[in-house]
Amino acid sequence: MANTHQPQLNLTDIEQMLRRQGYITDDAVAMSVFLSLQLNKPLLVEGPAGVGKTEIAKVMARALQTDLIRLQCYEGLDATHALYEWNYQRQLLHLKMTEHDGQSVTEKEKTIFSDEFLMKRPLLQAITHHKKPVLLIDEIDRSDEEFESFLLEVLSDWQITIPETGTIKATNIPQVILTGNRTRELSEALRRRCLYLYIDYPDFEKEWLVVKSKVPEIDTKLAEQITRFMQALRQMKLEKTPGVAETLDWAMALAALHIDYLDRSVIEQTLGVILKDWRDTRQAQLSLSELMEKTGIISKIEL
Repeated sequence: MANTHQPQLNLTDIEQMLRRQGYITDDAVAMSVFLSLQLNKPLLVEGPAGVGKTEIAKVMARALQTDLIRLQCYEGLDATHALYEWNYQRQLLHLKMTEHDGQSVTEKEKTIFSDEFLMKRPLLQAITHHKKPVLLIDEIDRSDEEFESFLLEVLSDWQITIPETGTIKATNIPQVILTGNRTRELSEALRRRCLYLYIDYPDFEKEWLVVKSKVPEIDTKLAEQITRFMQALRQMKLEKTPGVAETLDWAMALAALHIDYLDRSVIEQTLGVILKDWRDTRQAQLSLSELMEKTGIISKIEL
């Protein structure tokens, strides 16, 4: 029988656990993680790219002192690539090397269909793990509906049948985090199976705290300017709105350049760190004076 025992952690424990791992949390995130652990249910986290969805799973794994197993979803992903594959090359080589050793066909089949020749993919790794892992199913909305249906069955039964060897049942049910960017609508069946959390772009205070936490060497004034600029930038209609990940990239880049304040030339030279579409870059360049005015940034000429 699968082990579903969870450590007795209260909501305050979860908040402290996340903060100790450097994750700037809020009440909604802490409550969702707490309930996911207590109820042993998958947590579906949706939101724009770069707002820290994947980081929740990484932080949970570190905080629970267990392994993170990641399944990166993509179009065309099927059960074979998510569960297991047989190492056919090694099997053929083994059969070639032992073709004259007198083993029966049954004995040879038993040998080549053993763990030695089994390549475990993320779902099978999670089910057979020696302790309860955190299973991150990243960008589930990039997979197709057929894989989603298959995944729903795995999440319900926590067992996998390998035709050559039999059924494997989980001894430690994984703690599951699914993430999605809403590139397509997920099925109601999958949503009902999970707890749900939506993470939006953070407000100024939260984003500033993230910058100060992740880039401690950055100048305080610069951290404030970066955060205010990013908050204003997201108000524009962009093709690819930058997330917190881009904010941190920009902060680390400017800190590495030993820059302690923003001005027009610095922003123009480093826009490629935060904007990844030429139309967005062009739009930001044309609106730079307005953005600087909104965020209280002055040029070198005015200093």
